[in-house]
Amino acid sequence: MQHNWSRYLRYIIGGLIGSTLVGLYFGEPVYGLTFGLIVYLWWTLLQARRLYQWLTNPSATDEAPQSIGLWGDIFDNLHKLHQTHLRTQDRLRAQINRVQESTNAMRDGVIMTDSRGAMEWWNGSAEYLLGFRRNTDQGQYIHNLIRTPAFKTYFDSRDYRDPLEIHSPAKPHIHLQIQISLFGDDDRLIVAKDVTRLYQLEQMRRDFVGNVSHEMRTPLTVISGYLETLVDNAEDLPPKWRRAINTMAAQSSRMEALITDLILLSRIETGEQTVNDTLTDVDQLLTQICHDARALSGEKQHEISVHIGDHRLLKGDESQLRSAFSNLIFNAVKYTPANGQISVSWSTNREGAHLSVKDTGIGIDPVHIPRLTERFYRADPSRHKDTGGTGLGLAIVKHVLLNHDGNLEIRSRIGEGSEFICHFPRERLVERIPESAEG
Repeated sequence: MQHNWSRYLRYIIGGLIGSTLVGLYFGEPVYGLTFGLIVYLWWTLLQARRLYQWLTNPSATDEAPQSIGLWGDIFDNLHKLHQTHLRTQDRLRAQINRVQESTNAMRDGVIMTDSRGAMEWWNGSAEYLLGFRRNTDQGQYIHNLIRTPAFKTYFDSRDYRDPLEIHSPAKPHIHLQIQISLFGDDDRLIVAKDVTRLYQLEQMRRDFVGNVSHEMRTPLTVISGYLETLVDNAEDLPPKWRRAINTMAAQSSRMEALITDLILLSRIETGEQTVNDTLTDVDQLLTQICHDARALSGEKQHEISVHIGDHRLLKGDESQLRSAFSNLIFNAVKYTPANGQISVSWSTNREGAHLSVKDTGIGIDPVHIPRLTERFYRADPSRHKDTGGTGLGLAIVKHVLLNHDGNLEIRSRIGEGSEFICHFPRERLVERIPESAEG
């Protein structure tokens, strides 16, 4: 390029010298030089005009303007850059079309919006699942089309770790799971998945468990009643029958406990037992449960201590909270060896309120901790034969905490005991009203 530029410069200088010599031949060298400059300026402006016309409408012709010298090289290089740009543009357009075609083939709805929620693009499944219209909804705010307060809150929260489940605004019988991801300049990629079938199967499972539990309770009550009568009159029975009767009575009681837990869990899950956000005196509630726990401990003589670090009230359903707290404390009694220590503490900080139930039992292998709140999961099945556990206690605790915007944390190691911590948000703490003010 440097070599070509030197050559072009020599041509220009040579042309100007030639025009000056022609002017000198006629006795006017200045006029000759001026004429040469005017001709070169006119030719340069002509090439600049041709370049401008081509740049303003490059698709009008496939070829760049033809020229010589420096301008010829400029036209050729610009033409090569233009062709490279067109090929790159075609390749990117083909890739975009392929992405859109593959996205349109998805059964899940996919929507792209800007940071404020203005809709930029969506696939065909989004039109079917959410009722969007291609001609009128472009540029509309998505929360004006999905008029569900929960969706607006979810969109603005920027916390998309967990999906949101809503009913379709266009087809209420469709149950959707919404997941949002951030990309680009705070833009949103929204995926709407049809989970109606899963929702129906889960509902069927809950209804089945609830209905079967209710249906089993009546005959089991009859069986338990007769077994109690037989146990009370065991002295009148042959000795070989007494052990069988006692075993049947124990298993009947265990089955009654299982049905009771199933019914309670079913009510909490289906919303039949709705959360009553009254004010619960946690101090008094824990005192009562620990009193019952000492009675349950009996001959094991556990050392059960209670520490209340905050006397504010907790906004929540007392019945559900009693079920959750008693499950944790009674489990500590059942799975802690005799003369062990159980510590129950209620404390608060700027994050919220926390109930800790800590024991000196044999502990749990950390590999089991992620699954402990699953229904009927057994970290050690042999222990439940001795304790009569139903395998539903921690599942009940988990769902009660979910109903109260809380979560369960489990800390445990083999041989080091266990600690179960219930976390509640700060918003659920309410100051006590002084007794004088109440009067």
